[in-house]
Amino acid sequence: MSGDPSARLKAYYHLHSRIYDATRWSFLFGRDEILRDLAEICPSPRRILEVGCGTGKNLKNLGKKYPSATLTGLDFSEDMLRVARRRLEPYANRTRWMHQAYTAPVARGESFDLVLFSYSLSMFNPGWSEAILAGLDDLSPSGCVAVVDFHYSPLRWFRKWMGLNHVRMEAHLLPFLTERARPRVARVAKAYGGAWQYFFFAGEKK
Repeated sequence: MSGDPSARLKAYYHLHSRIYDATRWSFLFGRDEILRDLAEICPSPRRILEVGCGTGKNLKNLGKKYPSATLTGLDFSEDMLRVARRRLEPYANRTRWMHQAYTAPVARGESFDLVLFSYSLSMFNPGWSEAILAGLDDLSPSGCVAVVDFHYSPLRWFRKWMGLNHVRMEAHLLPFLTERARPRVARVAKAYGGAWQYFFFAGEKK
């Protein structure tokens, strides 16, 4: 297989796209909770972007929560987008798909009121810092960037195993976010008694 990290990740999701939702419930904690937080922080976004939208689970929930919002799902795995398109068929008239990496802003003249990263940034290695900066650039002046993701594990073997699954878990994301954006929510939670931590962040442009 190619030594290109993006090629390896695409191959990974080619295998996992059909079973992703059935297998990730025991790992990807907090996805519903961050959407509840956003109901107060970002009550009526008109344009929503999810970076690393995967199978579209979050976008479908956002489509229900914000019935007048336009939805944009971005992912560089065509296999995951294929699943997402089927899931979002009821909202097809207000949904746009982007098959690409997120290395630069994509707003193209009309910025987003909400940019969501849900368990995607920890897999952008390299590229996580560029994605965060692009997300902030894509925000409207009153918009909100929201993140839920892995944070850290005190277990070295677990961090290594997660690395084999393309996840970096070194507490590197939250400090960068709090330096670059004005936090409205910034907290860390424990999973499985502290075997690892995940975090929530929602903030605005400084």
